[in-house]
Amino acid sequence: MLTLSEVENLARAAHEGQTDKAGRPYAEHLRAVAEGVRARGGDDELIAAAWLHDSVEDDALSATWLHEAALSDRTKAVVLAVTKRAGETPQAYAERILATPGALLVKEADLAHNADPARLAALDAPTRERLTGKYARMRALLGLSVPGDESD
Repeated sequence: MLTLSEVENLARAAHEGQTDKAGRPYAEHLRAVAEGVRARGGDDELIAAAWLHDSVEDDALSATWLHEAALSDRTKAVVLAVTKRAGETPQAYAERILATPGALLVKEADLAHNADPARLAALDAPTRERLTGKYARMRALLGLSVPGDESD
């Protein structure tokens, strides 16, 4: 089995040269999601999935690579669950995440970093507004509270 350090190195290499919408190295997002999963109590299998969460979707690694990789079946299932598919509705995507043990934790950490106000502040206003709405809709579909709105 690949160690967590090996998974991190593979993910960083797979996304080498890729940047996020604000022009930051994509590995910063992967690290933030992995740290978010760890902070939420995720184990090494889920942290590995966090490092790889965008790898298949972004064509950084192939689905064949993932299938053959020395990773647990759980890690592979979570990566595939959080991988958006062409033409898929947000509802179908959310249902697959909710049906896959561990996937919600990874997606929650992903959404938390994507919606970080400091990260969004680097974007132009129309993009920031579009993404803020998109992330809020996905949080609602997944039954996650809006950050900062923990009131009962």
